Amino acid sequence: MKEKKIIPKKRLSPKKPAMAKHNVSMPRTEDKIFSTIGIHNLKPPVGSRKKKKILGRGPSSGHGKTSTRGSKGQTSRAGRDFYLGFEGGQMPLIRKIPKRGFTRRFKKEYQIINLRDLTQVKETNLTLELLEAKGLIKDKSKLVKILGDGELKNPITIYAHAVSKNALNKITQAGGKVEILNV
Repeated sequence: MKEKKIIPKKRLSPKKPAMAKHNVSMPRTEDKIFSTIGIHNLKPPVGSRKKKKILGRGPSSGHGKTSTRGSKGQTSRAGRDFYLGFEGGQMPLIRKIPKRGFTRRFKKEYQIINLRDLTQVKETNLTLELLEAKGLIKDKSKLVKILGDGELKNPITIYAHAVSKNALNKITQAGGKVEILNV
């Protein structure tokens, strides 16, 4: 029989950088930066772009069958949505806190005019059309209320839907009068 010859294995030395092999000096970092920057080689930062997750393409893709949504339940359904303030089935805070007071459905909202605003108008007979033309109210079809902030010197006649007691006293003391309009 033939004897097998045992050949000892060579120990491989760790690889050295290719540059050192050819005795080429490394470029300076400043030269390298300026020579490589340009529009032709701009790239987004690593990790800023992710591939789109492809769903429902069979079991071998790893995203097949349930398409990464788990099985059953609210979050696995199509069109799932959580409204603002949803607390995972727990009673929401907005339903727990007490509610006080209410807003009337037929609340009357007045356009406010003070007596000091009326002193700027030189007319003595103030109708809603005139007040709208002078810019004291925005809409003559809405309700108007006169308040008593300011002083009156000239007697005027004013047409309004409501007047405060203070304003009524000041207008009558100045010799004017108020005509209350029906709503």
